[in-house]
Amino acid sequence: MKKIYFLLLSFLLISGVRADEGMWLPYYLKSLIYDDMQKTGLKLSAEEIYDINHSSLKDAIVQFGGGCTGEIVSDQGLLFTNHHCGYASIQSLSSVQHDYLKDGFWAYKKQDELPCPGLTVKFLARVENVTQEVLGAVNAQMSEKDRNEAILKISAQIQEKANQGTKYESRVASFYHGNEFYLFVYEIYRDVRLVGTPPESIGKFGADTDNWMWPRHTGDFSIFRVYSGPDGKPAEYSPNNIPLKPKHYLPVSIKGVESGDYAMVMGYPGRTNRYLTSFGIKLAIDKTNPAIVSIRDKKLSIMREFMEPNNEIRIKYASKYAGIANYWKYYIGQTRGLKRLNVAEKKVQIESDFAHWANADATRKQEYGNVLSDFENAYKTLDQYALAQTYSREALMGIEVVGLARAFDPLLTLLNSKKPDAFKIEEFKQRILKALDAGFFKNYYQPLDQKTMGAMLEMFVKNVPADQHFPLIEEINKKYKGNFQQYAAYAFSKTNFASPEKVKAVLDNPTAKVIEKDPVFQLAKAIATYYTEITSKANAGNDLLTRANRLFMDGLRKMQPEKKFYPDANSTMRITFGKVLDYDPADAVHYKYYTTLKGVMEKEDPSNFEFIVPQKLKDLYKANDYGPYANKDGEMPVAFTTNNDITGGNSGSPVINANGELIGLAFDGNWEAMSCDIAFEPTLQRCIVVDARYVLFIIDKFAGAKNLIEELKVSK
Repeated sequence: MKKIYFLLLSFLLISGVRADEGMWLPYYLKSLIYDDMQKTGLKLSAEEIYDINHSSLKDAIVQFGGGCTGEIVSDQGLLFTNHHCGYASIQSLSSVQHDYLKDGFWAYKKQDELPCPGLTVKFLARVENVTQEVLGAVNAQMSEKDRNEAILKISAQIQEKANQGTKYESRVASFYHGNEFYLFVYEIYRDVRLVGTPPESIGKFGADTDNWMWPRHTGDFSIFRVYSGPDGKPAEYSPNNIPLKPKHYLPVSIKGVESGDYAMVMGYPGRTNRYLTSFGIKLAIDKTNPAIVSIRDKKLSIMREFMEPNNEIRIKYASKYAGIANYWKYYIGQTRGLKRLNVAEKKVQIESDFAHWANADATRKQEYGNVLSDFENAYKTLDQYALAQTYSREALMGIEVVGLARAFDPLLTLLNSKKPDAFKIEEFKQRILKALDAGFFKNYYQPLDQKTMGAMLEMFVKNVPADQHFPLIEEINKKYKGNFQQYAAYAFSKTNFASPEKVKAVLDNPTAKVIEKDPVFQLAKAIATYYTEITSKANAGNDLLTRANRLFMDGLRKMQPEKKFYPDANSTMRITFGKVLDYDPADAVHYKYYTTLKGVMEKEDPSNFEFIVPQKLKDLYKANDYGPYANKDGEMPVAFTTNNDITGGNSGSPVINANGELIGLAFDGNWEAMSCDIAFEPTLQRCIVVDARYVLFIIDKFAGAKNLIEELKVSK
């Protein structure tokens, strides 16, 4: 009986048969999932969702800023995304005099909208299966290094051909661990302007405490507008640019949602690892996750020390803090979830079933018989260097001034050449000056970075095996008797990289001697060299792991050829579908599928910045002044949950009803299913969504931005 149970469990875990599980390529919408979507409640045709030749939903969905998703909601290029997705741009535009993080911002006229330098949105133009062309460039006798180089070469050729004679940009992406390849062609717009954002007390309500939690009461949205050149094509910022005329935009529904309603998410999920083996899970639980949490915990405590008493520093580091904090809590939750849900044990059974299948046939045994032993050997190597790599990447390379100093290495190479190229040196200087002007020092505070340096070096020495230390850090440890704060004080007193004036002075008259003698540059160079060496030692394990993953994925699909396998997320457009649902997170605990403004008031704590409620919002609540946005019971909805399959990168994704209307913005997952990037848990996993009614309520009643409401197509 136990064997039958585990075989069934394995079937469910690897086949992707559940309607609510799977991040599906829209390219295969018709052939793989459309029938299931209809059975779940979808009323649109497949072509209305995804069509290369005609307007469809996919034309309203953008990759926002390279790491989130957004959606076009008007015929004038208006865009909704999450507050936390727009946070870096909002922070960059903020100052002590204009604190848009604290106070919010609303443009009541288009001429008041604020340009966001460096912010882009990316529209998907088309997708093409290029598997045959890519795999035609490799053979079974190749080493993993040669195979990878061949794939990179042919991919570059395919991309170049796709871009030729166009303004498009393209990317060949790998799927199913290198078993399939697809070309994605994009149109990228570079003039994006801030239109509106609620204050943090709404857009970030609950902050770190409520992050990844349900019930949730966060108005996590911000509003931007995409501009094109006068010809309608992508263009750099210009006051002469015009609002984008999109191929498609989403109507916004304020009809509300009920439990069981159809819900679809389209967006750009970042990374999942659903086919990770038990060996990888053990490494994450035992080493990498705890190390990341420990490092980030220390960084955050140092940031808080400087941010809390100083408003200027708070603004400088707000975006950096949010980015570190988000995945600090994520890794805590992931480790907890992997243990609590016995994910490693479930993976072991899948691997056992795979071995049984592989060994049952002589031909299969020859091809797949060594896959599990290859996994085991690969992870033995990776385990040996896991802490060194993690502490190098998360701790040492996270010292801000080290990153800036490291950027001068190419200049040093130019200066030390037999015939220094004056043109290339000048080109480098201008590139660095542009980066400085773009804001390195705008968002930098030397005492904070100095304390971080001391703490990160100390953590490295204490937690990385002594036989894997690099010479310079041992020299520092010995000279300063383990007092790395003392060393950091010395390094910052002598470096030319901790102030804009000194950096510009170096660039005015660059010499190899000045750069080489700088203590921070010496540290940056030593860290970079060390990381390269450690990575090289770990590469034997990575090469073996890459091959094992490819064969394992290939074998799983052949083991159950009739089943639908979805590929891991890789920042390409995906569709997920499911329903609005509540859930039971634990024994005797039931969570309703939606929250209301009442819960905001219940959480209010004027002494805690995470739970401050603006007076105007309290006034609207007391007066029950919700306009047309209240639900049938007269409540003001704030958020709801669905069982859509999402991950990082889906932030800001539209949650769409059966008729193709926007009902909310996905902004988080839930604490009970934090292992979701590795194992989907159907009874627990939920997508947390800010209700479109709350978004419009804040725009209309709180901000008074009726100009934006009038621009939308609102479905009542």
